[in-house]
Amino acid sequence: MTEIPKDFKSGYAAIIGLPNAGKSTLMNALLDIRLSITSPKPQTTRRRVLGILDKPSYQIVFLDTPGILEPKYLLQNRMMGQVHQSVKDADSLVFIIDALAKTHPVGVDLKKVNPAGKPMILAINKIDRIPKPDILLIIDQYRKYYPFQAMVPISALKKDGLDALEHELVRTLPLGLPYYPPGSVTDHPERFFAAEIIREKIFGQFFDEVPYSTEVTIEQFIERPGKKDYISASIYVERTSQKGILIGKKGEALKQIGQQARQDIEALLDRPVYLDLKVKVSEKWRRDEIKLKRLGY
Repeated sequence: MTEIPKDFKSGYAAIIGLPNAGKSTLMNALLDIRLSITSPKPQTTRRRVLGILDKPSYQIVFLDTPGILEPKYLLQNRMMGQVHQSVKDADSLVFIIDALAKTHPVGVDLKKVNPAGKPMILAINKIDRIPKPDILLIIDQYRKYYPFQAMVPISALKKDGLDALEHELVRTLPLGLPYYPPGSVTDHPERFFAAEIIREKIFGQFFDEVPYSTEVTIEQFIERPGKKDYISASIYVERTSQKGILIGKKGEALKQIGQQARQDIEALLDRPVYLDLKVKVSEKWRRDEIKLKRLGY
């Protein structure tokens, strides 16, 4: 058994920011594994996703969170609840911004988001897409905006600046034993990621309100040694018309979702899978307290 150094550091770090700033891409890049689903569309992340970075002298437990927004309906209230709970649970915070945003600083009251004044690092994302002088200008603007522990220019997609960000994060962590056994990557069950992958494929294939009106639940997840695992999933939509769009002509759209999702699920599990998808209508589920609870919110 490996002996843990006396100066070992361990803590939780919540990644927060506006929708589409690159939170999920950043966590995946830091872990060098694809845990959080990603999409060019905002509000893809609905639940916080836990990912563990395990190193010889420290362990960082990342919390990827939904984007900060003004809730317009009950589901978005639940999503913001995930953000606030993650901030409460964290030892340190990473506030990630899109360097391409039209205005800086972005309109977030960070003192309200972080009332306890926990250490917060600013990650200026997508620097590969702006001139270097603009980065210095953004840093200057945010220096007056909030007392950040550090400000680190990064490109989550290109994995640029991540070592510096990780170094600054470790500086904020408390001394302590690791929260998870060595080699751990997450505490979520496999069925959680199967549902998320299916939802990612819907976000990638459909537009307008359709992806936002969908939710995926895993009804059965049966491991069958020597045979393909059996996964049965229900895709909920709010209207019958949306069901027709998801299924498509002669079932082609649903078939394409299933094929794409199955490939990614098999890559994640490293074993073959039989994926059975069904589309169901649950009217106004995003605004219904009881239906949201049934769906795990």
